Amino acid sequence: MANINVIDAITQRSSKRKYLAKPVDDETLNKILTAAQRTPSGANMQPWTVYAVRNVELLSKIGSDVIDHIKAGGGLEQEIQYYPVKWINPYKKRRIVTGAGLYVKMGVDRKDNAMREKLWHDNYRWFGAQTVVFVYVDKALIDGSEGALIDCGAYMQTLMLAAQEFGIDSCPQGSTTEYGKIIAKTMEVPENLALLYSVVLGYEDKDAIQNAYQPERASLDEAVTFLD
Repeated sequence: MANINVIDAITQRSSKRKYLAKPVDDETLNKILTAAQRTPSGANMQPWTVYAVRNVELLSKIGSDVIDHIKAGGGLEQEIQYYPVKWINPYKKRRIVTGAGLYVKMGVDRKDNAMREKLWHDNYRWFGAQTVVFVYVDKALIDGSEGALIDCGAYMQTLMLAAQEFGIDSCPQGSTTEYGKIIAKTMEVPENLALLYSVVLGYEDKDAIQNAYQPERASLDEAVTFLD
């Protein structure tokens, strides 16, 4: 166990994009998920429905179904709209800077479409990790309201910080949200559930260049207005 405090867990955690072929053991995963269950939610409704997948064959099938769909020219198949329909600054700029910074760190030319495609498909190969947590919500809970989405976002953060306690690295994936319908079909989940996101859990490959990339965060002055 890493035995780190909450502030250290927050500041030290970053999204890792290449993992060792080493699964998270059952006991550790159960402890992480048990801790995540303590996430606060409106009226204590606990709107998350979680599928923790450790079957590497199933993970491969899920990823292949998405990649095959993309290669065939298929469009997004999502239950919810994850990213903005209309990007505006400063959010658009942050997105561009973050993506470009990662490619520069890895030495990938912006015109190298083949490598860029491979890196995008790595999202659906789970960056080599063998444990992925998929978080769903009942569609009835987001029919005309958004509170459940906020609560499930809090669940994601609790899950990743709990993982840090045990030395487990993570990466939240909005990329899976975009093909949630395909993933839900492959996983054979009930039709009343909508996929919100997935979180990769595992042990980072410390030799991977992409894992050293740390995107900048906005300053406190830029993000917070103090009213005294």
